[in-house]
Amino acid sequence: MSYAVSAALQAAIYGRLSSDPTLAGLVGPAIFDAPPAGRLPPLWVSLGAEEARDASDLTASGAEHRLMVSVVGEATGFAQAKEAAAAISDALHDTTLPLARGRLVWMRFVRAQARQSGTGRRIDMTFRARTEDD
Repeated sequence: MSYAVSAALQAAIYGRLSSDPTLAGLVGPAIFDAPPAGRLPPLWVSLGAEEARDASDLTASGAEHRLMVSVVGEATGFAQAKEAAAAISDALHDTTLPLARGRLVWMRFVRAQARQSGTGRRIDMTFRARTEDD
């Protein structure tokens, strides 16, 4: 197994989401690794938890990652958050991302959970990614 590609995968995901014009139109630059200090934007995206498992084979050291990306908003309805979640899914599902280390074999959407969170809304999306370390 190799967890060595994890940081490169996260950086590539952040880069893809930060440069996506549809998502930028919805959340602007509000894409974070963790909630920012101080006042939160009305709608924002957070890269979240990750779980990795060995996926090595005879040809390469690798891992399967389960990654969470969350959309959090203070709006009274889910419409804006769901638009942002759709843009994230479009940007990441079946994508090819160049990594600074290793390579992304595939990435797929697995599931989403939409729920009320305090006075706002939250959508947690899970993606699976298979990486190999060169």
